[in-house]
Amino acid sequence: SPQNNAKVAVLGASGGIGQPLSLLLKNSPLVSRLTLYDIAHTPGVAADLSHIETRANVKGFLGPEQLPECLKGCDVVVIPAGVPRKPGMTRDDLFNTNASIVATLTTACAKHCPEAMICIISNPVNSTIPITSEVFKKHGVYNPNRIFGVTTLDIVRANTFVAELKVGGLDPARVSVPVIGGHAGKTIIPLISQCTPKVDFPQDQLEKLTGRIQEAGTEVVKAKAGAGSATLSMAYAGARFVFSLVDAMNGKEGVIECSFVRSEETESPYFSTPLLLGKNGIEKNLGIGKITPFEEKMVAEAMAELKASIKKGEDFAKNFK
Repeated sequence: SPQNNAKVAVLGASGGIGQPLSLLLKNSPLVSRLTLYDIAHTPGVAADLSHIETRANVKGFLGPEQLPECLKGCDVVVIPAGVPRKPGMTRDDLFNTNASIVATLTTACAKHCPEAMICIISNPVNSTIPITSEVFKKHGVYNPNRIFGVTTLDIVRANTFVAELKVGGLDPARVSVPVIGGHAGKTIIPLISQCTPKVDFPQDQLEKLTGRIQEAGTEVVKAKAGAGSATLSMAYAGARFVFSLVDAMNGKEGVIECSFVRSEETESPYFSTPLLLGKNGIEKNLGIGKITPFEEKMVAEAMAELKASIKKGEDFAKNFK
């Protein structure tokens, strides 16, 4: 049975996100094979992880000539490769470097594991997902139900911050806030009105909370003072998304995660909403649902930036050789 036999590749496995993400994947009973790729240090990372007493078989691959071998037979490919933000940078400032990296890596995926689920962490996600789609189209293997922009960290942060704010405190593990839109600044739209359990905040507190969720990445970039961006929380969120996806691929019912994907839900061609996951990736887009005027306004205000970032990604991919 395919149960608990996922073959997962991490591209960018030696980096700040890649290493803790690989550790979490190695620790999971769902993963039977873990292939790690990077342009440096992967043999060491793989040797280190391979000593852990879990069943996932770990192999490291180094440099472009070993990438095809890393991808062969993969069910899921997670891509955290790229450069992190430094203080004062927006996610879009990473575009020039990370766009090429994502285009190169997804080209290899399109050639060597066209059926795999592709989970992109590399920023700016609002542009790297359109790049991935265009690359897959170019190779004639595009399936919009299998390409995901991992925005799970926004949900994880929203859950944590909402739990912290509640008088008497909530267990963050029991809080669930859908976050829709994109994965940068004001395109990050937390739907506090749809939180379970139900929560209520006065408007000024709601605005402050929303702003904190939108700028939480910058909070970490500042706190790390030039030493990088969110890596540990991102690794946790990336692993959470992969485990949900693999559970759904194994036939578990009712698995729902938000993700930035090809979408008909708004006038933006890509948009994050809650998705019902299944054997073939996206089973059903659950849409935005009922939202408040405050949330509607955020959706309207995010459109211009979302569309511009998407177009930037598509234009890049069209000219990428």
